[in-house]
Amino acid sequence: MTPSEISLRHASLQDAGLLADLGAKTFIQTYSESNPFENLEAYVRDSFSPEKQAAEINDPANLFLIAEIEGQVFGYAHLASGSHPPQPAGTKPVELVRIYLLPEFIGKGLGSGLMQACLQEARAKDHDILWLGVWEHNPRAIAFYEKWGFKQIGTQQFTLGADLQSDWIMALDLNAAV
Repeated sequence: MTPSEISLRHASLQDAGLLADLGAKTFIQTYSESNPFENLEAYVRDSFSPEKQAAEINDPANLFLIAEIEGQVFGYAHLASGSHPPQPAGTKPVELVRIYLLPEFIGKGLGSGLMQACLQEARAKDHDILWLGVWEHNPRAIAFYEKWGFKQIGTQQFTLGADLQSDWIMALDLNAAV
């Protein structure tokens, strides 16, 4: 599998269940070693229901890109227009809410193909900053974002069940990025 084999499509309402399942699965697999299951379960219940995903798909401020290879979904990205980082950045920022890959697809260059598509979508809508929150204890994700030119511009609190955690706020200047 190579990044050139990636097929990307915009999510439709029919994908709400798929996004809920994929989001829950990747979130739990990514964070289960570092967090109590009851905190993960509470977050997943609140964040990844098919109804919540359908509402987000229906909101024109949101864009979901579903990534597939030979018909097999391996990840997705969620961009949200009109969302501003806690620290001022740019005049027309867009948030990379999620970029999730199933664990067996990480490290194969496929995340780069999905990130490239996110950059293209953001630029096509004249956004000047792409920003995100990433858990401060997720060095693999931080390294991925830094490779793309994201810089830490601040922090924010993130509630995972009963646990208050700290996320780095990272931003990429889309006008300067290659």
